[in-house]
Amino acid sequence: MSEDLDFDILRSAHIELKVTDLERSREFYVKTLGLVETEATSNQIYLRGVEDRSHHCLVLTEAAKPSVGHLSFRVRTEKDLDMLAKLFNGGKLSYRWIQPGSLEKGQGRALRLQDPLGFPMEFFFEMEEAEWLWQSFDRHLGARIMRIDHFNLFVSDVKEASEWYVKKLGFQCTEYTETEDEIPKLWATWLKRKPTVHDVALMIGSGPRVHHAGFYVPDQQAILRTADLLASKGYLRSMERGPGRHGISNAFFLYLRDPDGHRIELYTGDYLSVDPGWKPIRWKLNDPQRQTFWGAPAPESWFKEASEVDSVFQEEAAQD
Repeated sequence: MSEDLDFDILRSAHIELKVTDLERSREFYVKTLGLVETEATSNQIYLRGVEDRSHHCLVLTEAAKPSVGHLSFRVRTEKDLDMLAKLFNGGKLSYRWIQPGSLEKGQGRALRLQDPLGFPMEFFFEMEEAEWLWQSFDRHLGARIMRIDHFNLFVSDVKEASEWYVKKLGFQCTEYTETEDEIPKLWATWLKRKPTVHDVALMIGSGPRVHHAGFYVPDQQAILRTADLLASKGYLRSMERGPGRHGISNAFFLYLRDPDGHRIELYTGDYLSVDPGWKPIRWKLNDPQRQTFWGAPAPESWFKEASEVDSVFQEEAAQD
């Protein structure tokens, strides 16, 4: 159970990926996967899905080496940002205010901190509206990505990490995996704010690192078509796992690696979890249907490789 909260986090909203070649990344994300380019500068590209009514769900920033700049969540009101700052003050957590347009186009005032787990986390309320392409079917290209769905994070202690999200930020657990020890240990959790399976998944691993960002597509056919498209364009090495169906979440999936090695998931077909009293679904770690409902194991890279994360204070230090 979460504590009584004075703020309302709505959903996972966008992620910033640091990439080494902006044009190469544009070829992958825009010209191949079909994300919509909202705006670009000399060192950034702002992308959105066809369902998005907001400026972006993915920011690509050119940098010397690949990393994750920040993970962002949207809140319900401007006041929620001040309530979150109050929470962080009480927990003696350092944070910084990002003024509109200073580091990120299209976004209002934002609050960034290095959370207790080591991840660069951001909260915002306001974002510029973008053209809604929901029924502009001629612009549903590539994977026909609708929106961002979730983040998956490697953490060293899943229990401790889950308590931060549930007790402090008000997330709810929908599914979890535990070991088959005499005293079971928590191995992974799926936590949500929006009424689906998750906004954040936490897994045992060498962290803090970002395992993947999940992007929602309309149906299984979109995933199968994307696999054909990637193969025909020479992206064979980009397809790491799938297509397949998860046991956890029931979602149909395809895991890809972008040109810098960042992992993204194309994801569809999970379930509604909005009813009160939702009881989390328990999975045993050795259940072969847990990670893939059809029983196929994930490759070794899926358990060991992930993206490094930045400090939210490094831009501030650079400006000083």
